[in-house]
Amino acid sequence: MNFDSSKYGYFLVVVFCLFWAVARFRDVRFLLLLAASWFFYASWKFLYLGLIVFSTLLDYWVGGALYKLDREDESLRTRRRLLLLCSLVGNLGLLAVFKYYDVFIRTNIEGLFGVELPFLGVALPVGISFYTFQTLSYTIDIYRGTLKPARNMREFALFVAFFPQLVAGPIVRAADFLPQLDKRPSLTPEQLNRGLYRIMVGLAKKVIIADVLALGLVTPVFDPTSKATGLEVLLGIYGYALRIYCDFSGYSDIAIGSALLLGFRIPENFNAPYLARSIQDFWRRWHISLSTWLRDYLYIPLGGNRKGTRRTYINLALTMLLGGLWHGAAWHFVAWGGLHGLWLGVNRWWDRHQHGRLPGRLGHAVAILITFHMVCFAWVFFRARDFGEAANVLDRLFSSGWAVPELKYSVWFALAAGFVTHFLPKAIKEKLRAGYVALPALAIGGGWAVFLGLLKYCAVGGTPFIYFQF
Repeated sequence: MNFDSSKYGYFLVVVFCLFWAVARFRDVRFLLLLAASWFFYASWKFLYLGLIVFSTLLDYWVGGALYKLDREDESLRTRRRLLLLCSLVGNLGLLAVFKYYDVFIRTNIEGLFGVELPFLGVALPVGISFYTFQTLSYTIDIYRGTLKPARNMREFALFVAFFPQLVAGPIVRAADFLPQLDKRPSLTPEQLNRGLYRIMVGLAKKVIIADVLALGLVTPVFDPTSKATGLEVLLGIYGYALRIYCDFSGYSDIAIGSALLLGFRIPENFNAPYLARSIQDFWRRWHISLSTWLRDYLYIPLGGNRKGTRRTYINLALTMLLGGLWHGAAWHFVAWGGLHGLWLGVNRWWDRHQHGRLPGRLGHAVAILITFHMVCFAWVFFRARDFGEAANVLDRLFSSGWAVPELKYSVWFALAAGFVTHFLPKAIKEKLRAGYVALPALAIGGGWAVFLGLLKYCAVGGTPFIYFQF
């Protein structure tokens, strides 16, 4: 049930109407949302619903057991660590089996040691990387003493499976979500309109920009048999940068908007990442829920920047290498993470030696331009299926001439719209949002009728959200 499908639209309308019909009944609204969330996930593949139930039962039990053990009692330290280990092994074990075994662990062990291992042949459960990280953060926070456990299984199960953010984030922390369950939800006209606006923006990013760029530019350019000119390859790389941003941030917009319609707030996941002035700044703006998760649960536990300069660089590299591996069981994802780890180290070295940033508006623009192209270079490895394909794209970039490509008008429009909307000043974006929210209901209804017709006209067949594969 893709967010850009009519099925999701009907599903959301039904859930919205039923939810607000029973909103005053605490237990009923919880069970309704939980049933809707499980139905949403089961629509992908029913059997994989058991994986969410397993993670839910495991971490609810571990969290409750951890909270009962006194953190200050040294004699209980081993028991607490064993409980945390159960959560780590259970959740990371799911990832190891379903995401990494066939295409990474098995292949590389056979290649290195010549040992034949059985092929499992299991499909990757959608969203498994997101909800396992979400439940892990819950048990780790309880272990650290910064979070109290959910009061009952029903509330915890809803935290794990809440459908707007279930299959591709944002990764929600229990400390942000569980307190919202204590309040009786309310829906104001402003909140309703804000939710609809975010959904509209997300659908426009996905259908009008991301899908058009994917099918009309990016896929042909990255095809190993492509005869694209150097300029077309460059536009293809730019197109992929815009495609992955509009695709993923579009999903996040729809998730945030859907949650708002049900009275919930989930965290922002993007903040104009291609306006970043450094790689460090980029990771403050890109996939914020993952980058902060990696910081809080990997980089800082590794020692962060508290154990000397050399260890800091190692910790940055390890964090980004594992962040790359989180995206997929392939070495080109590891290379993508490694590039970002390297550049974060260079970024830190530059700042530590007080080289600082270039002064003035020109310096600001140059910093953005350099950072954007560093990110684009890394995207080549992220998009390519292997190193050979990445090398082929980079080789054609510099050796295929610079004749102006003959692209469809829709592709040129998608490129222009992607750049313009991304670099549009925040103040203007806020004015557009405020203007929409202030519209009367009749105007919003008419606007949606026109918008849905435009989506149907612009649709090019659609492609799955990129982050569903992770």
